[in-house]
Amino acid sequence: MTTQSTPSKAANISAALLLAALAFFGNGCAAKRPVLYPNHHLAMVGPEAAEADIEYCLELARNYGADTAAGEKVARDTVTGAAVGGATGAAVGAILGDFGKGAAAGAAGGAAGSLTRSIIRSDEPDPIHRRFVERCLRDMGYEPIGWR
Repeated sequence: MTTQSTPSKAANISAALLLAALAFFGNGCAAKRPVLYPNHHLAMVGPEAAEADIEYCLELARNYGADTAAGEKVARDTVTGAAVGGATGAAVGAILGDFGKGAAAGAAGGAAGSLTRSIIRSDEPDPIHRRFVERCLRDMGYEPIGWR
């Protein structure tokens, strides 16, 4: 007689969150971009030239290593969350008498929580990337006032 194990609730939740993340990233959520104050320079060059200059500064930031690398950060945060959750779950499992299940549940919960938090914050530009692009735009005569 063969017994089949059923997936744990934590595994089901983790799988659902992973699918949600793939759908979220697959839909191409737009990254935030600098917003420019309508100063004299912007009025002189016009919106099309300003957009081209923003693209130039974003590309320059990528070329000089000041890019955001959001996907890598999401993966790193998820692995860290799984490790912390696994250690916590193992400790709780050891106290309650099931070390393995505690570690597995903790790892799944930690990974799911970290993945969710990282996805929510994934459109925020890296502070160095943001400063690089803003400096580039200021050097051209623009006045960046924020990101949207």
